[in-house]
Amino acid sequence: MSRLPRICPVGIAQHIIQRGNNRQICFGSEQDFFAYIAWLKEFSVKFGVAIHAWVLMTNHVHLLCTPREEDGVSQMMQALGRQYVRYFNHSYKRTGTLWEGRFKSCLVEDEVYLLHLYRYIELNPVRASMVAEPSEYVWSSYQINALGKVSNLCTPHLLYTALGLNDTERQATYRSLFTCHVDGELLEDIRAATKSGMALGNDRFKSELTSLTGRRLHPLPPGRKLGWRKKLI
Repeated sequence: MSRLPRICPVGIAQHIIQRGNNRQICFGSEQDFFAYIAWLKEFSVKFGVAIHAWVLMTNHVHLLCTPREEDGVSQMMQALGRQYVRYFNHSYKRTGTLWEGRFKSCLVEDEVYLLHLYRYIELNPVRASMVAEPSEYVWSSYQINALGKVSNLCTPHLLYTALGLNDTERQATYRSLFTCHVDGELLEDIRAATKSGMALGNDRFKSELTSLTGRRLHPLPPGRKLGWRKKLI
């Protein structure tokens, strides 16, 4: 089955995940993390993409971002991917692919899902049992969004800035969102939408985007179950 075309409406947030090929290691040293972050900053500026949240795991990357220019996300990820693969292959004296095909992404409805995506992304190291608290993991945006660490990469989303009247209030409110994990149906919805490239939002959000882009943003209804013909006899 052919892939649905990727769309990138200006002003609509996106959740992005890119994995290493066969889940292989993508970051083998501290220098690798620094290099990726530096190029993410460079290409996000070049192609007009605001980065709200991220986490760099050993074998994959999550980003939450909003394009300010048409096709900005695709251009940023292509440039970033090529640059980092060249660096990685040179550093480790290897050749060939690093990433597992093209990156996966989904459009995100701000009011319902955006802050959940912040949590989902920054709680990745906790779900992976790498740390007990998100604040303990250096290679994510949690210390910036929750603790006020200075960053020239992170751009607060408007819903984040609405969490309080000043930085102290926003950070306190943001930390309070992490009293529970992202699990159950919410976790499955996020994973399914990102894997399939569909929109993460309510039916109205999906319908409006479909009308705007002309591209289907919700799964087709499931096919008939095995043995359905026998029931007609």
